Amino acid sequence: MKFIHITDPHLVPSPEKLFALDPRERLAQAVAEINSRQADAEFLVMTGDLADRGEPGAYRDLKAILDRLTMPYHLLLGNHDSRAAYYAAFPDAPKDANGFCQFVVEGPRADCILLDSLVEGVHGGQLCQQRLTWLADTLAARRNKDVLLFLHHAPLGIGIPYMDGIGLDNPDALHSLIQDHGRVRHLFFGHVHRPLSGSWRGLPFSTVYGTNHQVALQFHLQDQLPGRSELPQYAVVLVTQDSLLVHYHSYLDTAGPPYDLDSSVAGKAENARDLPPFAGDLRSPLPGAPGRGR
Repeated sequence: MKFIHITDPHLVPSPEKLFALDPRERLAQAVAEINSRQADAEFLVMTGDLADRGEPGAYRDLKAILDRLTMPYHLLLGNHDSRAAYYAAFPDAPKDANGFCQFVVEGPRADCILLDSLVEGVHGGQLCQQRLTWLADTLAARRNKDVLLFLHHAPLGIGIPYMDGIGLDNPDALHSLIQDHGRVRHLFFGHVHRPLSGSWRGLPFSTVYGTNHQVALQFHLQDQLPGRSELPQYAVVLVTQDSLLVHYHSYLDTAGPPYDLDSSVAGKAENARDLPPFAGDLRSPLPGAPGRGR
């Protein structure tokens, strides 16, 4: 089972820029590279902050870009989003009985449960009782299957004080349901604009850089949040019976083209221009090729 995790595109209506960057172009570049290099992925999950100010035009641009993907995509909402504007642009997007952006993507190795932690008007997140009840019922129906959880807000402190003040405000309730189920294998979130992995109360988690701007790595500022124009990423997630791997890829990498590590010429090169280019095909096999859906 292979899928792509991407987050926080923060789109603004064309032709605006955001923090001197074009979030539409940076997302479009990710889509083009995913189509080229990761064509055998089964789906893509984007964990919120689809738009920066929840504007209808941003969601229309988002749909136009994501519709270029050669695989299905599944979207969550973050604190910068508007449910009404999102569902106006994506009228067929799934929602639960209470109108929250919560649903299940079934997979061969694990079912993916996507949660709505948006509380409109504030930057912190919450899973209210209606959303928790939905999650409890959804987990109970999957007692005998592995589960992956996705939401926008981090349920744990990450060591960056400002971000820790706007995380999920009821993590204990989420953790209780995870413990009760017993087969939640991994937690994916967005929001923090940093590549980060570890474990939360024994549960592995991961998140990636956003596709536009990033949060600077600092551990002391309480009331300020510096940004940085670090390279955006997407994550390639590989799930087998025995393992779950998260590969981080900076798709606007400026390190130069790949070269042949087995070449004796490469090993002795003193300048980058002397490195022999890699002659193989780095693209993933097309959908339907051997190995898909393992």
